[in-house]
Amino acid sequence: MQPSQQFFDTWTPRALAVLRIVTAFLFLQHGSAKLLHVPHVAMFDSLPVWSFIGFAGMLELVGGLMLIAGFFTRAVAFILSGQMAVAYFIGHAPKGNVLVPMLNQGESAVLFCFVFLFLALAGSGAWAIDATRRPAAR
Repeated sequence: MQPSQQFFDTWTPRALAVLRIVTAFLFLQHGSAKLLHVPHVAMFDSLPVWSFIGFAGMLELVGGLMLIAGFFTRAVAFILSGQMAVAYFIGHAPKGNVLVPMLNQGESAVLFCFVFLFLALAGSGAWAIDATRRPAAR
């Protein structure tokens, strides 16, 4: 038995919202670890807030919160996608194996980059502030 088109029309926006919320929550933790030390990551103990990594933490913290809420989803996701592309090519690719992120610890940067790029194109899905601001923002 195949699901009907109505099933997909009903559940696709909800699944998109779950993808947005879970991805943003995971991303937010990178920023909170850098700036708020929660969860505690020892390498961020003496991180200057006004450094390159500190600025990335600000984007992760604020952008993650905005995506969880679904507020300006397309714009925020586009910016964060670019941040993750920069993170990959500056932080991971120089370690070698540019086409094999598994070997340079860049898998999460690549995944975040492409999920955010998808969200920039697809929008927020259900359960978002964007949906209350104007229906076309979904």
